[in-house]
Amino acid sequence: MDEGGSRIRRRVSVRKRNRPSLDSVFAASPATELKHSDEEKDDEEMVAGSRRRKTVDVQPVEIIDSEEDMFGDYDSFAENSFLAQVDDLEQKYLQLPEHRNHATDHANEDLCSESDKHNTLNVTVVGDCTELNIGDHTKNQSRHEDVSIEPEADILYDVPSSQVLFFENLHNSSSDLGGPSTEEKDWNSSFPKTVNEELPVNSREQPQQTVESSSKIRTSSDANRGKSLKDHLKSTMTGNAKAQTPIFSRTKQLKETLLSEEINVAKKTIESSSDDLGPFYSLPSKVRDLYVQFKGIEKLYEWQHTCLTLKSVQERKNLIYSLPTSGGKTLVAEILMLQELLCRRRDVLMILPYVAIVQEKLHMIGEGTRGAILEMTLAKILYTSKTTQIIGMSATLNNVEDLQKFLQAEYYTSQFRPVELKEYLKINDTIYEVNSRAENGMTFSRLLNYKYSDTLKKMDPDHLVALVTEVIPSYSCLVFCPTKKNCENVAEMICKSLSKEYLKHKEKEKQEVIQNLKNVSGGNLCRVLRHTIPFGVAYHHSGLTSDERKLLEEAYSTGVLCLFTCTSTLAAGVNLPARRVILRAPYVAKEFLKRNQYKQMIGRAGRAGIDSVGESILILQEKDKQQVLQLISKPLENCYSHLVQEFTKGIQTLFLSLIGLKIATNLDDIYRFMSGTFFGVQQKVLLKEKSLWEITMESLRYLTEKGLLQKDTMCGSKEEFQNNFHITKLGRASFKGTIDLAYCDILYRDLKKGLEGLMLESLLHLIYLTTPYDMASQCDPDWMIYFRQFNQLSPAEQNVAALVGVSENFIGKKASGQAIRKKVDKNIVNRLYLSFILYTLLKETNIWSVSEKFNMPRGYIQSLLSAAAAFSSCVLHFCEELEEFWVYRALLGELTKKLTYCVKAELIPLMEVTGVLEGRARQLYNAGYKSLTHLANANPEVLIRTIDHLSRRQAKQIVSSAKMLLHEKAEALQEEVEELLRLPSDFPGLVASSTEKA
Repeated sequence: MDEGGSRIRRRVSVRKRNRPSLDSVFAASPATELKHSDEEKDDEEMVAGSRRRKTVDVQPVEIIDSEEDMFGDYDSFAENSFLAQVDDLEQKYLQLPEHRNHATDHANEDLCSESDKHNTLNVTVVGDCTELNIGDHTKNQSRHEDVSIEPEADILYDVPSSQVLFFENLHNSSSDLGGPSTEEKDWNSSFPKTVNEELPVNSREQPQQTVESSSKIRTSSDANRGKSLKDHLKSTMTGNAKAQTPIFSRTKQLKETLLSEEINVAKKTIESSSDDLGPFYSLPSKVRDLYVQFKGIEKLYEWQHTCLTLKSVQERKNLIYSLPTSGGKTLVAEILMLQELLCRRRDVLMILPYVAIVQEKLHMIGEGTRGAILEMTLAKILYTSKTTQIIGMSATLNNVEDLQKFLQAEYYTSQFRPVELKEYLKINDTIYEVNSRAENGMTFSRLLNYKYSDTLKKMDPDHLVALVTEVIPSYSCLVFCPTKKNCENVAEMICKSLSKEYLKHKEKEKQEVIQNLKNVSGGNLCRVLRHTIPFGVAYHHSGLTSDERKLLEEAYSTGVLCLFTCTSTLAAGVNLPARRVILRAPYVAKEFLKRNQYKQMIGRAGRAGIDSVGESILILQEKDKQQVLQLISKPLENCYSHLVQEFTKGIQTLFLSLIGLKIATNLDDIYRFMSGTFFGVQQKVLLKEKSLWEITMESLRYLTEKGLLQKDTMCGSKEEFQNNFHITKLGRASFKGTIDLAYCDILYRDLKKGLEGLMLESLLHLIYLTTPYDMASQCDPDWMIYFRQFNQLSPAEQNVAALVGVSENFIGKKASGQAIRKKVDKNIVNRLYLSFILYTLLKETNIWSVSEKFNMPRGYIQSLLSAAAAFSSCVLHFCEELEEFWVYRALLGELTKKLTYCVKAELIPLMEVTGVLEGRARQLYNAGYKSLTHLANANPEVLIRTIDHLSRRQAKQIVSSAKMLLHEKAEALQEEVEELLRLPSDFPGLVASSTEKA
């Protein structure tokens, strides 16, 4: 059919079903590019004669999962429809002299012959339009490599669910009646049974069979010779329209199919003899090149090579590895994750039940609520999946045997540090070096020689200025302080003592840092930072906003800032190494340092590839000497489970989720699960008075009494361990909303009471209901500010305070220092105060002004806002599970958005895009990019020229993120449309019909 005939090839997206090879990921094959260009050329020639041609952009590289129907954008029988174009092509073909005599026969041969099962189905996406092209078998045999679907794949994979059902009905009716009707047979026979199916050997060897078969079909189709392809399509589509739509959406069906197929691919990959796809630890050499290019890593450390080539790692066994801070642990984790992604083609997620690898700092498993959550997650993975590999890394581990038993893991450790660390102690003017071989654990090193004036001695009794000026500005330095206020005071004090020469070091870059801080803070700048940054000094603690911390960390990493005064949180959460680390005192707040904390802090000393040595200096008073000597010599603290200590956020939450997820539903299974937890491993040490069985029983009884669980006794069984549990509506709401079980009944009561007099004139009432309970206990109101803010409320807003139980009289007496006789719930009072802060913040959208009004650190205000946004989302999910709270759903959805972004309403859509914060959103809005659609269609090069301080990488990320969000919203709307148009299962006609059939 090349000579003027029309070739029709169907193209459908299969991005998820067949992952590209590694070569195609990193480099496009020139041959492939050439082949694609040839095909595009052929396609252009094919449609050149069409009088209603639709032009689309060909984008073969970035394939987006398509939800189009087989007819793409053509959705009618009208003159401009796809069917009309097909009819035009067919009529034009019929008019050609050389084909006029056998046109009908040829059409029937090509479209209806059962012998054409070897015709292939080429699959690709062309813009937004999906074309149907069935070529002759000669062409298709030469293009088998175009089709990447496996032979056993379902031909109806990308056909709408209504058509799937239609074809099934045709098949069933054919079986019942002994064969299909002529029309149905013609249409069904035009579809091959499998995709990319090779021509059977006997068919290739005996071409006469094809001729005979074709002649039979010609004879049987004489009655339909007048029918065009358009008529066939119309007939079939009419049948599709009459077919009953399945009860699930097409999108869901496709996603389930994709998931099933991806699981099969993963299984086959695991079972394969070798996963080695390249020379760089089973990874392609391109990965090694990227590490060299972007991270400057040309060769791995010896321990990294040893760890990655361990037999246990190659066999995908669980592994724990422990090394000192800055030893290069993260790189090993990255390579292991890339092996899963690229070699085994499995997903890698962090701390989720469906992970292929879980990687975490395991010493945190012994830290309060965070440790309990980490333990619960790991225990669920171990209980539900036998193929998941867990890789745990840590710098500080002692009782590793318990963790090994819990995780069923191998253990690897090394004392390697890329840069030598020297530990020192300073008492008065004397500096001692830590030496484990010395009698008292330390040896004399040197006397501190620095000329101090009498004024400076009073300002700096610990000689911090002398210690930091030995290294800055040429090298970096960290000074750990016990409190946030101490951080700011020390930073100011040091700068007052530095010479003017420090101002000249990278002066221009420091001015840029100051300007950037103003930009992200709406023109505001902290008084302390304004004074210290010109000297290359800054403080770092939770009082800073996240934007400020990010900018300061970047400036420190690039050497613009050379000194940070910081709290202990920086040691655990931020990777900012230094030439010298100074510990201002052996205390965190008022508590004496723990060995683990000390090791974390001093571990920041020494920058690989920059410094040849790292130094730590702990400043102590004579009174603390003995305690410090014990601190530096004693072993690390043991790591213990907090699953039971954190009662509502630990074991009870765990049991509710186990039953809610149906992981374990009876007492025996739950007890068996508990035996396999980290707590179960340590039960002999942690449990003194009660057994694990008693703890399990008590927790289940507590949940049952609170109405979160119900117990079902099995019929005919009196054994208590066989009792089954199921989750109640309140339990499911708490579980789905991830509500702390200590507050779930209080939340339910507050929401119930709120319905009685819900005040919608302002957001204050809703904000109070979504103010986090746990932050109220940490709040200490300023009563004068409380009273002043209360008096600025409208009468309706003041009624909200009265409704929750806080009167003006009470606040006034507290502000004036009078005695209060009537008891008022402190948590309610504090929570209302926090809701005043949030309410003011939403009205002003400026953290700095609210911080000044309430005399609170701006970092705390931001943390409160983030916590309220998260809790608002939790309350929304809680209400969605309880029908009585339907009135809250829409209201909480809007409030969650406002709390999440806390900006003017017009900036919210822009801030949904990755990498766009308030400052950037304002820039984009002022430049005319006022919606998601604007950003999705933006040209990155134009953005770079239009928006100040926007890099090419950021511009591309913004456009890509906007496109993805737009696509997701379109998919969500499509699913909603499908849901609305679906015929109800209880529709009267259907019910009557099914009754008659029965």
